[in-house]
Amino acid sequence: MQRTLLMIKPDAVEKRAIGRIINMLEENGFKIISIKSKVFTKEEAEKFYEVHKDKEFFSSLIDYITSGMVVGIMVEGDNAVSKLRELVGATDPRKARAGTIRAVFGESIERNAVHASDSPESADKELSLFFGHEH
Repeated sequence: MQRTLLMIKPDAVEKRAIGRIINMLEENGFKIISIKSKVFTKEEAEKFYEVHKDKEFFSSLIDYITSGMVVGIMVEGDNAVSKLRELVGATDPRKARAGTIRAVFGESIERNAVHASDSPESADKELSLFFGHEH
């Protein structure tokens, strides 16, 4: 069993999509281990997204992700990282396969509803940042 993070971003929280996204997780076989909501500080967001710190979109990403509440969901399942990425869909919601979370709830590349860890190593780091050492 593998654990990974799905983070519902401020745009999807504003749309009141939390319950529908959790439903999609459960319907696709993921076991929910923990759920936590928070508003990132600038420093927390910069640490969470440090992999993008040299990219031109970094400051707008930080402004956006700190603009409202996010919901972190620790999920567990066989090959959870890759299976969750498949359920999440492409970064650009317009290119995401129909029925994926981003195709259903995303608005743009930045306001794309959710973040999902992209590797087991990222999942471990991001779960620690979001939930502390309880994972």
